[in-house]
Amino acid sequence: MRNALKLLVALASAGVSTAAFAAPADYGVVARISGADGGWDYASVDPVRGQLYVARGDAVMAVDLASGTVNNQLAAAQRAHEVLPIDNGATLVETDGTSGMTRFLDAKTGAVITEVATGKKPDYAYLDTATGLVVVMNPGSNGVALIDPKTHAIVRTIAVAGGLEAGDSDAKGHAFINLEEANALAEVDLVAGKLLRTIPLTGCDGPTGLAIVAKGTRVMSTCSNGVVTVVDAGTGKLVQTLSVGKGPDALIADMVRGLAFVPSGRDGTLTAISLADPDKFAVVATIPTQVGARTGALDPRTGKIYLPAATMVPGAAGQRATAKPGSFVVVVVAPKA
Repeated sequence: MRNALKLLVALASAGVSTAAFAAPADYGVVARISGADGGWDYASVDPVRGQLYVARGDAVMAVDLASGTVNNQLAAAQRAHEVLPIDNGATLVETDGTSGMTRFLDAKTGAVITEVATGKKPDYAYLDTATGLVVVMNPGSNGVALIDPKTHAIVRTIAVAGGLEAGDSDAKGHAFINLEEANALAEVDLVAGKLLRTIPLTGCDGPTGLAIVAKGTRVMSTCSNGVVTVVDAGTGKLVQTLSVGKGPDALIADMVRGLAFVPSGRDGTLTAISLADPDKFAVVATIPTQVGARTGALDPRTGKIYLPAATMVPGAAGQRATAKPGSFVVVVVAPKA
């Protein structure tokens, strides 16, 4: 779920070749990393410093991928949704859903550098490479906040209604954002600070995960009804609809290996989609993972995918399912040799 240019910059900083190579024929679960009890949302990998971060209900969780050391509470949080590494991994941007703050943290110590009131229920966030700004979705107040990561000042806020979810940029100052409640895709001009158009996602119920792929020409959206839509970024036309697992959420694009992955929490699968032909993407594998694994992060250096999960216990009537105590893990999926 990050734009291609950002990924390539991170890889170069980590000394990893960005030359394309053939996708491995098979993936499988290779490990599980235990963590503290509690909820979770998005995960991210910092390839420069080799860290995995998971946004937890009450904390930022960090895992050193070289040693396997787990820090369950690098920083306290109030329903964290996103933990975004910036500044070559030295700083973390954490969205705090309950407090309404987007916080800048010291990645080494977890200390709060500053807090920015971006809007109600800040959720997904990413760094736009064209403007250099941090883009924060605030679905509770129907606004997209753009923050200067150096001054920590809000540069502008763009009004976008419809249930803001994940977004991504085309490296030209435009962003596409899923609107979960409107079943639509919003295109936003980040430089001018305005909504350009809203594109209906026909056949898509509740779009969440998103990635711009195929050199900025295709926008992929994960839909809660078990499909992924592919839209032409220029025309806004629906190009393709692909079937994935039940209960999908995130969309993880591996631009180096030419694959996109969709974790589906209800049936515990990870769908691999080949991006080789932009006119006809294809499902190439369905990888068993674990029920509950619905978000995740890619380590571009290795191709490993990290999927937070837990054994879920059904809630009472009208209540959400809860995680069974002692069951939280990060499922590690890797290409087989």
